[in-house]
Amino acid sequence: MSTNAFDRRTLLQLFGSVVFAKAPRLSEATRQRIVVAGGGIIGANLAYRLAKRGADVTLIERTRPASGATANSFAWINATYSKQPFAYFHLNRLGIEAWQQLDRELPGELPLRWGGSVEWYGDEQRAARFREEIRRHQGWGYPAHLVDEATLRTLEPRIEPGSIAAVAYAEAEGSVDPVRVTEVLIERAKREGAKIIYPSEVTGLDERDGRLRAVRTTAGDVEADVLVVACGNDTPRVAAMAGVRVPLKESPGILVHTVPQPRLLERVVLSPIAHMKQKPDGRIVTGAGFGGSPTTETSRESAERFLKTASQVLPAFAKSRIENVTLGWRPLPQDEFPIIGFPSRRDLYITVMHSGVTLSPLVAHLAAIEILDGVEAEPLAPYRPARFNA
Repeated sequence: MSTNAFDRRTLLQLFGSVVFAKAPRLSEATRQRIVVAGGGIIGANLAYRLAKRGADVTLIERTRPASGATANSFAWINATYSKQPFAYFHLNRLGIEAWQQLDRELPGELPLRWGGSVEWYGDEQRAARFREEIRRHQGWGYPAHLVDEATLRTLEPRIEPGSIAAVAYAEAEGSVDPVRVTEVLIERAKREGAKIIYPSEVTGLDERDGRLRAVRTTAGDVEADVLVVACGNDTPRVAAMAGVRVPLKESPGILVHTVPQPRLLERVVLSPIAHMKQKPDGRIVTGAGFGGSPTTETSRESAERFLKTASQVLPAFAKSRIENVTLGWRPLPQDEFPIIGFPSRRDLYITVMHSGVTLSPLVAHLAAIEILDGVEAEPLAPYRPARFNA
């Protein structure tokens, strides 16, 4: 093993143990008033973690919790092969550990399904690149392995994979019902003393002597020492009120949701035709992939055509009833990496990213450290808002 590989793995283990250690509550004298703008999965995690540390937290949501990008997310927890370079992989790997810790912290409350993912390709050219991706991630310490077709069929006995040139099993991954998780965390935040206000929209900032005093909303002013912006695609508008530029780009994604089914899938399935997962309540969520969708059509007819195509992989789709079709606009930063941290001022904290589900518990842990303890979290160093100032 190279010294570099050893150092990276050691850092992952050591930092993970520090990040998720139980932190003390703030004293009354050091208690900060924090407004979290956004009631999706990131905002809910932030509100819970900050309130649990003893901060005076108010969460403001424009419509209702989990109604934006969170509701339309595939919600796959992973640090898989598109997560590179190493620093970004490392961040997502810690994200998986943060979910595992949150699951232990709230046993039985979160609709999580662990078990990993399976992914394969039939095209030999793409399969060759896939093998290289697997090898790179294995070198980074990721528990992913190339397997054969017989193993794939054992892992997912109800699928028909078709032609296979390369297949891999990533055992540490999982998936989640993002709406229900958001609801659970908001309830937990309320138990810790957080106030939840919706529908309410941020309309401005009350600043005096160069410092934030209150956040203006359609439901009235809320006194604040720090505003944490976690409102997805609305982040540029809110950040601009403080003179901060947060550049995002459009990234639509369409998902088809079935009615509850018997147990058909054991883990996240990533086929060349369709990606799919089954939620704990039996509903199956499926889509064509994770890049920006080439279409924004959400008609039932188009969904039925997609399910017919996807039934080549999961034959049960041929008889599955569609519950709904969602079009989500992913909050995707311009360079496709997260934007997290204080910009040029210490009373505004930005959190926006595409890998919001995977990273949300981790970002909440690290943001609480940065906001409440005044310590810079090293894994967030590449993702600061200041990189867009040049």
